Amino acid sequence: MRGLTIIAATGDAERFRAALSLACAHAALGGATRLYCHEAAVALLVPGSDPGDAGLAAKGLASRAQLIAEAQESGVMLIACQTGLAAAGIAFEMLPPGVEPGGLVSLLAALGEDRLVAF
Repeated sequence: MRGLTIIAATGDAERFRAALSLACAHAALGGATRLYCHEAAVALLVPGSDPGDAGLAAKGLASRAQLIAEAQESGVMLIACQTGLAAAGIAFEMLPPGVEPGGLVSLLAALGEDRLVAF
């Protein structure tokens, strides 16, 4: 199975949930999966609760934090944009263990035959 590289291009929480869901689905099928959080999207990797978490739980849906944990448990490589971290003033240590720093150049250099999807 070809790998899948996903770019979360904005800080939009709903698009980020969709990107995480796609990453988890691809990983569940056995494919190598990377999720790159570009610029403002890096803030969505910072642990914490969201205003809509109670509503999601009431519908039987996972929170952002739960989706991130599920993605990591499924083997999804989470990559935080180094420029985005600096621009947002987010210290790398604030991110969940296992998140890797990276940039677009290194992401594309390692793309190979992966499919590329942007949210």
